[in-house]
Amino acid sequence: MAPLAEFARRLRLSHPDRLIPDFDPWDGGATARVLYLLEAPGGRAAGSGFVSRNNPDESAKNFFKLNIKAGIPRQLTVIWNAVPWYIGTGTKIRAATKGDVHEAQPALLELLCLLARLEVVVFVGRAAEHAGDWLKRERPELMYFSCPHPSPQNLNTVPANRQKILQVLHKVAERLAVSFDAP
Repeated sequence: MAPLAEFARRLRLSHPDRLIPDFDPWDGGATARVLYLLEAPGGRAAGSGFVSRNNPDESAKNFFKLNIKAGIPRQLTVIWNAVPWYIGTGTKIRAATKGDVHEAQPALLELLCLLARLEVVVFVGRAAEHAGDWLKRERPELMYFSCPHPSPQNLNTVPANRQKILQVLHKVAERLAVSFDAP
């Protein structure tokens, strides 16, 4: 985890006006084989100081449970954001724009260099997919997947989205050669 903690520290130093949470120390760190790329840190990540599936919000809880159901060992994964800084007002987050994602490209490319065992990138939500085209050009050797965001609004208004996420996670599990439907 040390290289990722140092990366986040350097990002904070180079962007002192922005709130940039740390990586979750319970995830796989620099040895992760899967990068879950979300949009931008939400309010709970800003509050906890970590981009984590253990944050006290329903999106994190949903993603935590779906990963368990797919049987993907946490130590093989790391979660980060296409825009690594909080883009809210303190009371409400706004959607990331293509411009936000473009501005954050150098940071994402630096992160990918730190993930020496990386095989798979999963774009979690439409906004994260803004990073997809250029990232696929930069790192064509990686396998890419996209899935819906695990927010309650997204899963409750379109119940099929839960199954879509799970299908993608099963494909990731197959790539990693782990079994699904863990207890």
